[in-house]
Amino acid sequence: MPHTPEEKKKVLARVKRVRGQLEALELALERGDDCSPVLQQISAIRGAVNGLMAGVLESHLREEFKSVNSTAESRDASIDDAVSLIRTYLR
Repeated sequence: MPHTPEEKKKVLARVKRVRGQLEALELALERGDDCSPVLQQISAIRGAVNGLMAGVLESHLREEFKSVNSTAESRDASIDDAVSLIRTYLR
């Protein structure tokens, strides 16, 4: 989750762009547009969602690893959490 108002604003802007792309895809499918532009739109949506995921993940990682004075156990838990998130992201 974004931790600053600026990060939140950026993430919400990305979500709104993705929503617009999805609505455009829906219209293209309803109109029966050719496959090539539809596939191109799907690819653009995938890229937008990947960008959204990367931004939220970056924010999360920066917040998690900000505290240098944490215990070894706490650092290990943070690393495990980060690895789990990244593995989920890369699926």
